[in-house]
Amino acid sequence: MFARLPLNALRTFEAAARLRSFKLAAQELHVTPTAVSHQIRALEHHLGVALFQRAARGVTLTAAGTRLLETVHGALLDIGQAMDALRPRPGTGVVAVTTTHSFAALWLVPRLGRFYQEHPGCEVRLDATERVIDLLLDASVDVAIRYGGSEPPGLLAPAALAESFGVYGTPAAVRAAAKARPTLISVQWRDSTLYEHGWRQWCAAADLRWLDGRPPMRHYEEEHYALQAAIAGQGLVLASSVMVSDAVGTGLLRPFKPGVRVPGDRYTVLCAPGRERHPPARAFLAWIEREFAGARSDEPVSRPTR
Repeated sequence: MFARLPLNALRTFEAAARLRSFKLAAQELHVTPTAVSHQIRALEHHLGVALFQRAARGVTLTAAGTRLLETVHGALLDIGQAMDALRPRPGTGVVAVTTTHSFAALWLVPRLGRFYQEHPGCEVRLDATERVIDLLLDASVDVAIRYGGSEPPGLLAPAALAESFGVYGTPAAVRAAAKARPTLISVQWRDSTLYEHGWRQWCAAADLRWLDGRPPMRHYEEEHYALQAAIAGQGLVLASSVMVSDAVGTGLLRPFKPGVRVPGDRYTVLCAPGRERHPPARAFLAWIEREFAGARSDEPVSRPTR
């Protein structure tokens, strides 16, 4: 049944297609680029279709190549998992997840206890970074949770969590802000005007002139720094409903003018095709999809304060 399957050529194709480079595939497989090229041409001849478009600056997949990569990558991953399971001492299942520092600190890590309760044999290896990792090239990462509305082509997006923005402070800061203009806390990402525009939108919707003149404002480079400043009573913060949900739920922060919201974006869970069949990744994806479904992304409910 499998006697005529060109297994070596398929393994070579998977590396070249995933890395988008014959040279990098040759380095990974410890062969020459010429050997990779010969294997790819033999596979294309065997199938009767072109798998790559060759150009001076590299190679790109054709539609047929993209379809084959999705199948072959998943199949090789399944084989690798089956072989790991047969070892005398199989290692603990690990799922590698990458996301931003703020999402990891403010949303994901506080909830991971529930994942470990459901899957005590799994381990989440968390890489918090602002760097965008190409999931099709980096086989060491199973799942990415990214911020933004666009979904990269060729990836699966099994779950997303939308957000909106509001203004929050400690109960004392919220009461004081009703009487006098407060200190404003904002986030200043590199090359981003998200919070600057958000503050202007929110003040316009709330019919407040807080931004007139030179308002007292403090800037932080990370969202979790800004939230910690608000929790410490330093002022009112413009914050994502996703990021602030735990602080509001515990009563540390409460919304100022709860009915005034400005639209945000969303956090999307992504993985390369085939990775969803990796057992630890499959468990994590199912768990976070349930967590996203249960999250209130519009306005967290605050506990009453005395």
